[in-house]
Amino acid sequence: MATDPETQEAPARRVTLLDGARLLVRPIRPEDRELVLAGFDRLGEESRYRRFLSATARLTPAQLRYLTEVDHHRHEALVALDADGGEGVGVARYVRSAQEPDAAEFALAVVDDWQGRGVGTALLALLIDRAREEGIRRFTALVLTENRPMLDLLEVFGEPRVRGREHGTVELAIELPERGLGDQLPVLLRAAAAGRLSLLPGAGAPGSRPRRA
Repeated sequence: MATDPETQEAPARRVTLLDGARLLVRPIRPEDRELVLAGFDRLGEESRYRRFLSATARLTPAQLRYLTEVDHHRHEALVALDADGGEGVGVARYVRSAQEPDAAEFALAVVDDWQGRGVGTALLALLIDRAREEGIRRFTALVLTENRPMLDLLEVFGEPRVRGREHGTVELAIELPERGLGDQLPVLLRAAAAGRLSLLPGAGAPGSRPRRA
């Protein structure tokens, strides 16, 4: 999903989930503010807390600008759309670290009625491909220790390394694979659904479960 130097935007990618649902994944745009707002309204209280690490009732205009006006290099965001209805169902993003230029913090949100269907797996795989194109070698994330879905998702792509713990959260780092994942989406989706969590070279044999820190 390389970025077009003329438009500063990567081409859209079509993804078919295991249940047959079709997604269109593309870089987010400034005009997607209403799409993001509609998606936020479809996040339950628990999903909002997991994403923002606080009780967030609404998005401010400043937050909306930050979430949609990205440069697609230092800050990238991919939005997944329902290919049939056009509604936004998930967003994955990374922001490069100023202190560690080869690292970026990532975040992921999927609307409640699409969770557990592979949207997060697809978005994270495509986001990893984009990050690697920009020279990023690892992702970091601050995750609630009770956020089991996110912890399980990360284990699909490798063994997360714990960098710190504080106040019910854990800071994780995961090394990005050296080869592309986008073309392996059907395999990743099937493996994630089956609970086979170690798919990448160096992360253990397929079918094994990584150790937890």
